[in-house]
Amino acid sequence: MLIDVNHFTPWLSLAGGLIIGLAAAILVLFNGRIAGISGILGGLLSLPRHDMAWRISFLAGLLFAPVTASLFDEPPVAQISASWPEVLLAGLLVGAGTRYASGCTSGHGVCGISRGSVRSLVATLTFMAAGFLTVFVRRHLIGA
Repeated sequence: MLIDVNHFTPWLSLAGGLIIGLAAAILVLFNGRIAGISGILGGLLSLPRHDMAWRISFLAGLLFAPVTASLFDEPPVAQISASWPEVLLAGLLVGAGTRYASGCTSGHGVCGISRGSVRSLVATLTFMAAGFLTVFVRRHLIGA
């Protein structure tokens, strides 16, 4: 395996991870809530809606962070080689997995593991194994 030195950004990646961890810590310390994106978004769609302000603020931060970052540097160009049906199927599978696991990668992987949750560790290992298996099957067995 070779590292693409032109696109290797360990310091930016470390800074991004620290910011994500800080945001998750602030949310749990000051609001008592876990930074699980599926739960935050799902809470906007359910009743009662007494806690919409922080949910909207958190999601707005997720949407506007890349916009703000693009003011300082040229954003990377996303290259998606999958077709629209594949992207939609992948989204549906991720959504189903999120419901089945009672949380998403951010809730389990970032917040759950840091709290020592065995359930979150198992969920995150399952997410990762499914991703590894999918890439292996797609690249080596299907040949796409």
